[in-house]
Amino acid sequence: MSDHPLPMEKHPCYNAKAKGQFGRIHLPVAPKCNIQCNYCSRKTDCVNESRPGVTSKVLTPVQAVDYLLKVLAVEPRISTVGIAGPGDPFANADATLLTCQLIRDVAPEMLLCLSTNGLGLDESVLSEIVRIGVSHMTLTVNAVDPVIGARMYSWMRDEDRTLHGLEAAQLLLDRQMDAIVGLKGRGVQVKVNTVVVPGVNDAHVGRIARMVAALGADVHNLIAMTPVAGTPFQGIREPEPKEMMAARRLSSPYMEQMTHCSRCRADAVGLLGEDRSAEFSSCLAACAAKPASGARAEAALAA
Repeated sequence: MSDHPLPMEKHPCYNAKAKGQFGRIHLPVAPKCNIQCNYCSRKTDCVNESRPGVTSKVLTPVQAVDYLLKVLAVEPRISTVGIAGPGDPFANADATLLTCQLIRDVAPEMLLCLSTNGLGLDESVLSEIVRIGVSHMTLTVNAVDPVIGARMYSWMRDEDRTLHGLEAAQLLLDRQMDAIVGLKGRGVQVKVNTVVVPGVNDAHVGRIARMVAALGADVHNLIAMTPVAGTPFQGIREPEPKEMMAARRLSSPYMEQMTHCSRCRADAVGLLGEDRSAEFSSCLAACAAKPASGARAEAALAA
């Protein structure tokens, strides 16, 4: 949004030139997920793994704001506050939106960025995030063909329904495409993440890029899948650099490419490439031990 007090160019994920000057912090306030991806295993107590879905603690909105302010006192180069799990922000919509509102109240200069699978992005949520001032959204789009999508996911939960296979993949695709249109129509910057899985969706990347570009998405970030023990894809190898280059060649005719992704944890903090989550883990733990709510949150809910 052009009238945001902090220039959008200071988002280190959207602008490679900013990554050495401006950092990000991910606030782990979203533990539940509405999709089980076949490459994902979420943990909440691991400080030694650096991948999406991992955090050493989960925070409430009030605890998250306390943690943010403590980090900013030490690392003032933070320009962007993100919520990226360890589950999905909109499977935890109340906590996500309250966290964003509290941040907007106490640190209005921060860019707000959410990373989601898009299943829970309905019209009411879209209107609320724009009202609060979320300027950037990342959607993980792994397929635009439900046959391929059905191979990527074990199940999805949509309100009180649990869906599988083609039905689930088609619903997710419809929601994601509607979300991109809705976000761009409201002036939000949209980055599309695609987790590249050899033999599953690696040859499909160009179709994804073409479709999301036609809807107005701004940036495509291709992420090499990290094999994780205990997941259905644990036996599939990580794509080699040459395979990632080939995938980017499929996408680049349609989309600007993000090539500096750090595959961030859900509690990542600091500059890209200089993650300080281990350094701040004791601060995160101390904030997680504080009262879960407070007067500030109650006032925001009443507003």
